[in-house]
Amino acid sequence: MSDQSFDVLVIGSGPAGYICAIRAAQLGMRTACVEKWKNADGKYVLGGTCLNVGCIPSKALLQSSEEYEHLVRHLDGHGIKVNGATVDVPKMIARKDAIVAKMTDGIAYLFRKNKVSWLKGHARLVGRGDQGWLVDVDGQTVTSKYVVVATGSKPRSLPGVEIDNERICDNVGALNFKEVPKRLGVIGAGVIGLELGSVWRRLGATVTVLEALPTFLAAADEAVSREAWKIFTQEQGLDIRLGVKLGEVKQDARGVTVHYELEGKAQKLECDKLIVAIGRVPNTDGLGAEAVGLKLDERGFIEVDDHCRTSLPNLFAIGDVVRGPMLAHKGEEEGVMVAELIAGQKAHVNLDTIPWVIYTTPEIAWVGRTEKQLKEEGIPYRMGQFPFSVNGRALCAGDARGFVKMLAHARTDEILGVHIINTHASELITEAVVAMEFRACAEDIARIVHAHPSLTEAMREAALAVDKRALNI
Repeated sequence: MSDQSFDVLVIGSGPAGYICAIRAAQLGMRTACVEKWKNADGKYVLGGTCLNVGCIPSKALLQSSEEYEHLVRHLDGHGIKVNGATVDVPKMIARKDAIVAKMTDGIAYLFRKNKVSWLKGHARLVGRGDQGWLVDVDGQTVTSKYVVVATGSKPRSLPGVEIDNERICDNVGALNFKEVPKRLGVIGAGVIGLELGSVWRRLGATVTVLEALPTFLAAADEAVSREAWKIFTQEQGLDIRLGVKLGEVKQDARGVTVHYELEGKAQKLECDKLIVAIGRVPNTDGLGAEAVGLKLDERGFIEVDDHCRTSLPNLFAIGDVVRGPMLAHKGEEEGVMVAELIAGQKAHVNLDTIPWVIYTTPEIAWVGRTEKQLKEEGIPYRMGQFPFSVNGRALCAGDARGFVKMLAHARTDEILGVHIINTHASELITEAVVAMEFRACAEDIARIVHAHPSLTEAMREAALAVDKRALNI
């Protein structure tokens, strides 16, 4: 690779990075994206954590496991008898890998289509020259007027526990089991722990989840957390233990043993596989931040303003490496915003309307404030809630669990938060996001005609319930 010069250089090709690069190129700027990720075959690939070992592969396995569980546990209620169903884990993993390859190859195609240069290797900030930023890419110098850091995040490590992705795994290893473990331990009852634990539970594993926090899904609305707890523990059989104080983790030929305390009593968990899912941390290793004076906060995030500008000229940072939720769609929007700002356009991202989704079954999704947050902030509100148990489409589909909960300002009726637990919550939440982005009122949703029968009727009924005039309950 010879010395090269660009208008925009994006470091990292995850959702934030590749979207930023494509948008910058669309706006007429000479753009490059640096990526060092290699797949299991040693081939350079695009997409970062999300497409290779995160969002996409986990959803592929979630879907496969849901199909199996539906087949063996739920079709009987429809009058359909199935005998002898089995799980072919290698084939399931191969399907997942094929989807990942299709998606990552798709980004490479988009780069070619939009004339984005893909620089393969590790990028390190060196300093500034007459033509802009100097960036070292595996020993070669690249110059760019603007640099956008989109290096993403990595799994948070557990002190004293070595991840080998054989017996003790992070998200990477948990996506590549060769067979269903009989006993699976999960440390962390957050999004990743619940999703991956759910995959292998559906396929037949006995799953025990250890969580240090005393509350379950503390970020979600309390009504949703209570409903999810009931479904996950009583109906689905996940053994979730809260308020755990972790001790030593050992492994031998028989498996893994986790020593911990619960309510002051010494306990131990013996399992065949252990997934460590205690969150993620920003990935700035080897970036050269200190050498160029790029400010990081006490947690390692790059400090930026509301428009993702760092303290250094013409240097931006987006996605998991900056403040805000570590969500792919949040990073994508920041990528578009930064590209358009560099091009001289007006752009922004509203962090208050970023939807959150947990892809369990049922799914959990929300946008805006919880009821607890409104109380703490002293904001007057009204609440409307509608269950899927009386929704015709949900009953016909055979899954009427959960509800829609809507919170609106007591005086202005502006929607302040919407919380959903339902198999299709990830799709349903978008109506609430659109409404809140346009600062709609509950009455606006209540007056919109929703198709019948459809799951979306529950959103309308929740809006009607804010004014205590729900029609179907």
